[in-house]
Amino acid sequence: MELKDTYKHKGMRKSLVRKLREKGISNERVLDAIGKVPRHWFFDEIFVEHAYQDKAFPIAEGQTISQPYTVAFQTDLLEAKPGKRILEIGTGSGYQACVLVENGVDLVTIEYKEKLSKLAQKMLKFMGYSPRFIIGDGSLGYDKFAPYDGIIVTAGAPTVPKALIDQLKPGGHLVIPVGNRTTQKMLRLTKQLDGRITKEEYSNFSFVPLLGDEGWKK
Repeated sequence: MELKDTYKHKGMRKSLVRKLREKGISNERVLDAIGKVPRHWFFDEIFVEHAYQDKAFPIAEGQTISQPYTVAFQTDLLEAKPGKRILEIGTGSGYQACVLVENGVDLVTIEYKEKLSKLAQKMLKFMGYSPRFIIGDGSLGYDKFAPYDGIIVTAGAPTVPKALIDQLKPGGHLVIPVGNRTTQKMLRLTKQLDGRITKEEYSNFSFVPLLGDEGWKK
């Protein structure tokens, strides 16, 4: 498929941004990013009509591209701002990574499945985005570039991995869905300056399972 971004696509993104505003997303930086990233490029040609609907959609390797509202909600909770170093657990299609980079962050993104990572690397290079791509067990974080101003997990975890807390800077946020394999609560954990961890809990979401030593076993 030849990748184009037409006035029609841009109009569809504007409509999507309006829907996200109606659902309560008010962070202008996040909304601007959603309005810029051509989500339809992550879809097979026969499914392009679904690209700007506010819903998740299957991609390769039994994974999904997240619902735009979920992407916006997590990015907002993360307080992603220019210059912050962010670790993304679960590169997936690469769409969330694009939104984060558009927010000006220094992004490290790790993916458990090599095939998915390679596809995302190829797409994001074409699009002009250049986060650091890692293939590995995201449930263990990625210590090499720690500590992070924020960590975002785009897969459902059974518990909060200790490694992710350890790799978070004081004042930083960890945004992670925690629950069973079907439904999770979105959590925002904040590491206070004295090292204490405070927790905020949000609505139910449904993510694919976080695989790894500190996640779900296969």
